[in-house]
Amino acid sequence: MAKFILSAFADEIDPDLKLQMDVLEEHGIKHIELRGVYGKNIVKYSLEEVKDIKKEIFERGFGISAIGSPIGKIGIEDDFDPHLKLFKHTIEIAKIMETRYIRMFSFYIPEGEEPGKYRDEVLRRWNEFVNAAKGTGLILVHENEKGIYGDTPERCLDLLKSLDSDYVKAVFDPANFIQCDVETYPHAFDMLKEYIEYMHIKDALYKDHSVVPAGYGNGKLSEIITALYESDFEGFLTLEPHLGSFVGFSQLERGIVDTDLPEGGPKQFAIAANALKKLLSRIER
Repeated sequence: MAKFILSAFADEIDPDLKLQMDVLEEHGIKHIELRGVYGKNIVKYSLEEVKDIKKEIFERGFGISAIGSPIGKIGIEDDFDPHLKLFKHTIEIAKIMETRYIRMFSFYIPEGEEPGKYRDEVLRRWNEFVNAAKGTGLILVHENEKGIYGDTPERCLDLLKSLDSDYVKAVFDPANFIQCDVETYPHAFDMLKEYIEYMHIKDALYKDHSVVPAGYGNGKLSEIITALYESDFEGFLTLEPHLGSFVGFSQLERGIVDTDLPEGGPKQFAIAANALKKLLSRIER
């Protein structure tokens, strides 16, 4: 039977960790995809500082679904050695935070260039990541992101098949595919389904690539989550609202958010969380 565990990029609520957890508790969400804490990415903290942050999180009864790292989110022509060092530091952070997953990317391709020109270098760098993570028990989950090598399902599949590692899997982000003008379902989903280990929940519109609440865009979130449910998927659905600049959600608020909430991160998060819960309630009947 499928088991969906809700998580969130809590730094979209507020930089303050306590407020992040306060809002997540209001929505019954007890996992965080850890990215920004007090205005700084988690990978920029020392291991001793990470231990202190862990104490704050675990004392409140939260778990970490993944380290939302920026690894692989540099140019393919940028110096790799310092980035590999940062990745090894991120591995130690993941161990401290008792999570199985590190979210990662496959390097920005120079604008206007053919991505295939850089395929060998992308694979070389990712093989370095794979070797560094060997024996740790961690799973490296690649996110499709606009502008990187793996921004289409075809190149995501190429990367995953070429690496051929039991601990390299996919984060499926429907909105990111929409922003690349890719059909999420059935095209991208069917192509990658055997590798999907983890989901990011955000939706988007083809017409202007703006991010909208789950189920209100062209990402076919309902069809994707239904397919996961029917395949007995067990894993995290991580909310990544990205609604800060979304204009027009006032028409969507009725029934999914308390309109008395003040503007800002908590309200945007409430819209995203309640839209997902509404979608899940229809699927899990």
